[in-house]
Amino acid sequence: MAIDAVGAATSGQAVSRQTLAANFETFLTLLTTQLQHQNPLEPLDTNQFTEQLVSFAGVEQQLRTNDQLESLLKLQKVGYNVTALGFVGAHVTVDGSSTELRSGLAVWYLSSPSPATAHIEIQDANGSAVYTETKTLDASTQPFQWNGKTSTGTIAPDGTYKIVVTAQDASGTPVQIGTSFSGVVDQVDVSGDEPLLLIGATLTTMDKIRSVQRLVDAPQTPTNPETPADPEDSEAPAT
Repeated sequence: MAIDAVGAATSGQAVSRQTLAANFETFLTLLTTQLQHQNPLEPLDTNQFTEQLVSFAGVEQQLRTNDQLESLLKLQKVGYNVTALGFVGAHVTVDGSSTELRSGLAVWYLSSPSPATAHIEIQDANGSAVYTETKTLDASTQPFQWNGKTSTGTIAPDGTYKIVVTAQDASGTPVQIGTSFSGVVDQVDVSGDEPLLLIGATLTTMDKIRSVQRLVDAPQTPTNPETPADPEDSEAPAT
């Protein structure tokens, strides 16, 4: 869709330039004809022609400005895409309420500005509540883990689930709870107006990222080729 929009804009610029060129040629033809047939004793008002020339020049300048802005937008989009591709393989924490239940575990992070009692509801992809819980929250960011067990005692299948939290403090005043989740960025979709990061089955934008962690494999301890693996395998010294 974004490519179609750019194509339409480029096509519109071309049509505008063709129209401007045709109108300018027509204007020059009329101006030349009028000058050839004007009454020497009552010459035409040059101010009108000057104003029209200035108008044509202004339109031409505006079209060139639009071309420059379009080029800048293309460069900006390329920069965003390159930045987004750098997140592939990274472990990120992003603002959002939906995450994946995998192998019996889904984890959210709940941020409360003050101590509060929260009613937590887990919803499936259809928006139906599958699990509810009442939990006391501290004035901090704390993880909330769900093992996939529903309120009816069954085990929910792996998939995308959403957490809905309503909370209030000791005086009964509603407390706004922020929700976020973590995961590894599997791929980046750059086909739209802005890149989208795919975390499991959840798409999110870069502006929602709260933290990034690059996972590094633990270094392996090198073995010394001069030291035998088993002392018994070493040859006895000759006597």
